Amino acid sequence: MWDRVLDRMLRQFFTLGALDLTYPDGTTRRYGPGDRADVHLTLTDPALPRRLVLSTELALGEAYMDGTARIEGDDLDAFFTVIIRNAAASRAWWRRWSTRLRTWKRWIDQNNPAHRARANVAHHYDLSGALYDLFLDADRQYSCAYFARPDMSLEQAQAAKKHHIAGKLCLEPGMEVFEIGCGWGGMALTLAQDYGVKVLGVTLSEEQHKRATDRAARAGLSDRVRFELRDYRSVRGRFDRIVSIGMFEHVGAPHYGEYFDVVRDRLTEDGIALIHTIGRTAPPGATSPWITKYIFPGGYCPSLSEVSAAVEQADLYPTDIEVWRLHYAETLRHWHDRFTANEEAARALYDDRFCRMWRYYLKASEHTFRHNRQCVFQVQLAKRQQAVPLTRDYLYPASAERRMQAAE
Repeated sequence: MWDRVLDRMLRQFFTLGALDLTYPDGTTRRYGPGDRADVHLTLTDPALPRRLVLSTELALGEAYMDGTARIEGDDLDAFFTVIIRNAAASRAWWRRWSTRLRTWKRWIDQNNPAHRARANVAHHYDLSGALYDLFLDADRQYSCAYFARPDMSLEQAQAAKKHHIAGKLCLEPGMEVFEIGCGWGGMALTLAQDYGVKVLGVTLSEEQHKRATDRAARAGLSDRVRFELRDYRSVRGRFDRIVSIGMFEHVGAPHYGEYFDVVRDRLTEDGIALIHTIGRTAPPGATSPWITKYIFPGGYCPSLSEVSAAVEQADLYPTDIEVWRLHYAETLRHWHDRFTANEEAARALYDDRFCRMWRYYLKASEHTFRHNRQCVFQVQLAKRQQAVPLTRDYLYPASAERRMQAAE
């Protein structure tokens, strides 16, 4: 029975390319209009068809982790290309109902008061520090890099990201900066060392706090940078600048108003904030149940309409919005390749199931940026519209000079 139901679902789902699926009983069927299969998936657990019908994304990810769903050649690129392209184009009724149910349920999943936010952060960011050394750059930037040139290394692109954001903050020496979600301290240390500002960075991760504090001491910057293990909502005082990179995804839709109220209340009257977050160029939706369970509990990538509505309610002025499209796909490709090259070390830290989970996470994320409506938003905010220059020339002075010369 469950084989037949799954068969009907997949015939509705696949409208691009083709997938060969071998069922647990040995039967192989092709789905999609392609003349040849892009990828071959084999199911070995007789319980899988039922689980895939009831919760497709969760069951598929778990089956790959367990080795009961096997991709020919372990070609995750081919697998996610055909799956995510079809997901982006799908109008199947069961997909619509599943999305509606998850969207309704997200108000439960994303209810992130301080105690729950701390537990969610620990789930991902308090993994062994050695794990992150296996695939991140030396500065441990765990957010989208900025490939100003396509031939940039990961290290160069992450440095370019930090300085691009610093440019949008319009920093002056001596300013005080509040970083919401400081990670392992790389951005705060760069701002202090290269731009002469003072930074307060907060995190809920004990591992990140320990590492960031140690880095500040070793760099001789403890007098200009301090890191605190606390929820951003508990911070008091006013700051000239606020920066938040890759943290807004963990706020949860029910808390957007609260988040931007904090940004408004912590900014000085002439202050500027820069929020860097993964987002979706589509209407509001919901997080994959597999991602919620195994990778980022409580996480959600917002649509621009959700961010804008919360910004408006907080009475903040959007002074610049920039959309990065394929930069994160390239970042994730680098991370996956580095992780794969060091997979034996990762297996020694955890086990084979964890490694399969991590590769699945990195490749699923990469191809969601490549083939679905996922991107990065950089939203610059202020209390006064005059707080920021009226053009982007301050970010690109060489181009501005050429334009001025052409106008003469």
